[in-house]
Amino acid sequence: MSDAIISLHAIKGRGTATRIAHRFEKDTRAAYDDGWGTLQEAGEEERRLDTEVLFEDARSAIVRNDSPDIFFDYSLNPYRGCEHGCIYCYARPTHSYLNLSPGLDFETKIIAKRNIAEVLRADLAKRSYVPKLLNIGSATDCYQPAERELRLTRRVIEVLQEARHPFSLVTKSSGVERDLDLIAPMAADKLAAVYITITTLDGELARKLEPRAAAPHRRLRTIATLAALGIPVGVSVAPQIPFVNDDMEKVLEAAWQAGARTAFYTVVRLPWEVAPLFKQWLELHYPQRAARIMARIQEMRGGKDYDSDFVSRMKGSGLWAELIAQRFSKTCQRLGLNRARVELDLSRFRPPSASGQASLF
Repeated sequence: MSDAIISLHAIKGRGTATRIAHRFEKDTRAAYDDGWGTLQEAGEEERRLDTEVLFEDARSAIVRNDSPDIFFDYSLNPYRGCEHGCIYCYARPTHSYLNLSPGLDFETKIIAKRNIAEVLRADLAKRSYVPKLLNIGSATDCYQPAERELRLTRRVIEVLQEARHPFSLVTKSSGVERDLDLIAPMAADKLAAVYITITTLDGELARKLEPRAAAPHRRLRTIATLAALGIPVGVSVAPQIPFVNDDMEKVLEAAWQAGARTAFYTVVRLPWEVAPLFKQWLELHYPQRAARIMARIQEMRGGKDYDSDFVSRMKGSGLWAELIAQRFSKTCQRLGLNRARVELDLSRFRPPSASGQASLF
């Protein structure tokens, strides 16, 4: 890990140029100039790095959720790490469990669960399995660039289609349009819903916050495409970051006009290593208001960078959190968002063949 000043050029196309030490590391390293010109500008090596996809065999596909502040019961993530490089991503600390940095490694070393569809099929085929609300991509984006070739998410949806298992998915990518041949028929049977995350309509800001995600206008076009096919589509205006993305009302209006009929939000979450990475990002892009931004975030977290309490971790607490909540509520009420709840049909579930071949009987 280097404490040297990072240049804007060093992080072009990435959320960070720092391989910040993860919380389980015993030793950290800092750059040191020995007088022989060996000290590299921070990020110089990282600029040449391409994304590397590594493979793992998953032991299970479905993660059961016991958090009362999350609307789904099960989650499934085909990938660990995410090339979109969103600097605020609360999933970054999960790379620490792999002995990888939540910084640059999180967005350049993508772990693909190559057997995820087969494991999912086995899970659904168990006699003890009880269908509940399942969300795909709750941690890392299921349609990040690696999906174009690996097609793990598509294989997962094919299994869910065979089993008639309802699901929702959250993405920042227009890649979901590739699988509309599967999603649209399932949506017609109340088995699928899609949520598109639009953090801001400001393209320049989006490139800083989410350097490899689809442009905001492209995400709006994806909403329109989904809505035209009758797929229940909502918009996530998350995360809300005080004095950074202050155009929530405009995002909700644009999403409504594109065809979104539901919406939700969260405030920025900075667990573990995300906090120092985000502070570094602020000092780089918004040095004059970095302290002000962090003060408002800490105000919503009881004076801390992050509070994991189930009651407040998603929306925060205090006056600033209440202001964001009121802005969201009033805009949704004015537009007509969230008037009808998306109901998925769990009664249609039929266990798939454990072998992947149709039964003769």
